Amino acid sequence: MPCIPLSVRSLSSSLLRSLLFLSMTIFLLYLLLFPNPLLRPPAASSSSAAPTLATAAPTLATAGATSVHHLLFGIASSARAWPRRRDYLRLWWRPALMRGFVFLDSGVGGGVGDDPTLPPTRVSADASRFPYSFKGGLRSAVRVARIAKELVEAVDGRFAPGDVRWIVLGDDDTVFFPENLAGTLAKYDWERLYYVGGRSEGLTQNMAHSFGMAFGGGGIAISYPLARALAKVLDSCLVRYAHLYGSDARIFACITELGVGLTYEPGFHQVDLRGDLLGVLSAHPLAPLVSLHHLDNVEPLFPSMNRTMALKHLFEAVNVDPARILQQTVCYDRLKMLTVSVSWGYTVQVFEGNQLLPDLLSLQQTFAPWRRNRNIASGFYIFNTREFPRDPCKRPAIFFLERVFSGRHRINSNYSRHVTNDCLQGMSSTKNLQQIRVSSQQLNHDIWQAPRRQCCDVLPSSTDTVMKIDVRKCKDDELIAMQP
Repeated sequence: MPCIPLSVRSLSSSLLRSLLFLSMTIFLLYLLLFPNPLLRPPAASSSSAAPTLATAAPTLATAGATSVHHLLFGIASSARAWPRRRDYLRLWWRPALMRGFVFLDSGVGGGVGDDPTLPPTRVSADASRFPYSFKGGLRSAVRVARIAKELVEAVDGRFAPGDVRWIVLGDDDTVFFPENLAGTLAKYDWERLYYVGGRSEGLTQNMAHSFGMAFGGGGIAISYPLARALAKVLDSCLVRYAHLYGSDARIFACITELGVGLTYEPGFHQVDLRGDLLGVLSAHPLAPLVSLHHLDNVEPLFPSMNRTMALKHLFEAVNVDPARILQQTVCYDRLKMLTVSVSWGYTVQVFEGNQLLPDLLSLQQTFAPWRRNRNIASGFYIFNTREFPRDPCKRPAIFFLERVFSGRHRINSNYSRHVTNDCLQGMSSTKNLQQIRVSSQQLNHDIWQAPRRQCCDVLPSSTDTVMKIDVRKCKDDELIAMQP
C-alpha cells in the first residue's frame, strides 16, 4: 500500500468535513423551502356555505343503497292552506334525516313561520309571465310545476355527487311513508333517467289526463339526472302546454318530450276516492305503501277517531315495521271453516267459509267515486272490485288495530272487534271472538326486489274470545289455500 504524506491526509480530512457540512446545509435548506408532504400537518378543511335546508345534513357517502337521506322533497302548498295542512307533514317528516322545502305562493304571517320540526318554507318565484288557458282551472298549476326547477336550482352544486339521488314532489296533504319510498326507489339506478309514480284510482281520471302520467298528489319521484335535464327545459314546456289542467300534467308532458316514460309503482296512492277506504287498505297490492293523498276527502282510517288521530294510530305500526304496513296475509282455520285476511297494522277480517285468495285480492267496494253524479263511467276503477254487503250481518267480522309492540325477536299486534249494530247472530264460529293477536318478524325491504306474499297459521287458543295468528315466510312450494 503506498504511503500518503501527512499533509495530504490532513487536507483530505478537512475537505471531507467541509463537503459534509455543505451537504447538510443544503439538505436543511431544502427541507425548509420544500417540506415533505408526508410530514406536513393536515390542512384545515374549507367548508362551503351550508344549504338553506331544515337539516344541515353532513356530506353523505355516495355508496350503498338509496335511503331517505338521498331524497330531496318539494312540497306544494299555499299561504292559506299551510297552517292547517302542516300537521300532515308532522306525521312523516324526519327533521334529522330528510331534506326539502315547502313552496308557498306568498309569505305566511301570524306566527306561522319556519318550524324546526318541518321542512323550511320558500316563496315560489313569480310565474305570472307563463300562459294558462285551461277553462275553469287554477293557474297556480304553473307555479307548482316550476317547483321541480326551483328545487334543483336551490341545491345544485351544494352537495357532493350522489348525495341527492331523487327529487320527490308532493302536495301538502300527501302523507309519505319515507322508509318505503326510499326502499321502492332503491330498486332503480338513480344515475339513469327515471320518472316514478302512480296513476289515479278512477278510470275516468286517467282517461282525462293520461295513463302514462304520475299523479302529483300521490307523489312524483324523479331521478336527479332527469331532474337536472327537466330544470333546463321546463320553462319552454310551460309555454307549449298552457292548455293542460294541472302541474303534474305539465311535468309529464315535458318529461315525455325528454323521451322518458312512467315507471309505475302501485304503492303511490292518489286516492281519487271518497268515503271509507277499508276496501282499499285491507287489500293493498304486493308492494310497499309509499303515499296516501286526499285524506281530507275520506272518512278517518279508524272508527271512533278523527283524521289526525287515526293517522297517528296508523304510524304507531309504521314506525315499528314500515315495510309490512298494510301487507295482506291470508290463512285458514280448516276445523272451523274460517278464512282470515290480515292487513298488518290496520285490520283483520274473518270470513265464514273458504274464501279463495284471488277473490280476496279484489277490493271490497266500501268507497265511492271521486266524481259524484257525473256518468256511469265514474264508478269504474283501474283495479278489480267486489261487493261489500249492505247488510252488516253478511259482512266479515272486522277487527281494527288496537296496539302494536316489538319484543326481542317478534312483533306483536293486537286487533279489537268492530261491532256494527250488534250483528252477531249469523256468525256461529266467530260470535264470541273479540280479539286477534298477530305475531310476525320485521319485514326487510329486500323483499321488494322479488316480492312474495307471506303465509300465516291460525294457532291453537284456550279461549274462543281470542284468535292467535303467526305470520311467516311461505315454504318453497306452499300454496295459500285451505288444505284438505
